[in-house]
Amino acid sequence: MYGTRLRGLALTTAAALGLTYALVFFWAPNDATLGFLQKIFYVHVPLAIVTLCGFVAGGLMAIQHLRTRDPRWDVRSYVAIHISLVFGIAVLITGSIWAKAAWGHWWVWDEPTLVSFLLVMLLYATYQPLRFAIEDPERQARAASVFAITAGVFVPINFAIVRLSTEVVHPRTLDNISGNLPGRMQVAFWLALASITLLWVTLWRYEMASKHARAQLRALRRLLGDDDEPLRRSAAPTISHAGGPR
Repeated sequence: MYGTRLRGLALTTAAALGLTYALVFFWAPNDATLGFLQKIFYVHVPLAIVTLCGFVAGGLMAIQHLRTRDPRWDVRSYVAIHISLVFGIAVLITGSIWAKAAWGHWWVWDEPTLVSFLLVMLLYATYQPLRFAIEDPERQARAASVFAITAGVFVPINFAIVRLSTEVVHPRTLDNISGNLPGRMQVAFWLALASITLLWVTLWRYEMASKHARAQLRALRRLLGDDDEPLRRSAAPTISHAGGPR
């Protein structure tokens, strides 16, 4: 079910990204201060927003897992957090490039927005080691869900605390978008946010389809008596042919 219309979704995502960043580079005006380098804003900020929303989505899926005891929600939560971690690494890289151009430093340790995002990333970096440390699949899923929920609650709390900070070097992105960006820049930004969101959804669907296909292949090999895969525990859950992780 995860692979249904996946090719069409991938083509739509590629077209959206191509059109959006064509507008970003050739239609949206350059920034008066940073010039062309400000274009990284259309990559960095949407990535950051989607990353944090992806972490929260992983927490919501984990709530569903604990509420329903349906192991498929655990797999969905795992994949959401996994993809968001990859996006988060891209946020840190693009943010460092932007910081070097704007402030002359790759990192500013007394800036709440930067440090808070790094803390969120370090927190979620412990998610997979936590799974790997627990061998029993059911205990592993429960512990991972509790972690995902707790960390997911921390994300908006952390965001609110940063918004209340008085000394902030990092621009107030949401305020700038709503009040200070020229019309073309706003259009390009919202298209970039939609495209990056679509990219996250596409990658989530692809990874879920991959796990489902591997599970079906494993079930078929067992039926044929040709399952020579060594028994082992993995940090990454997989979907069994019955719908749960293995």
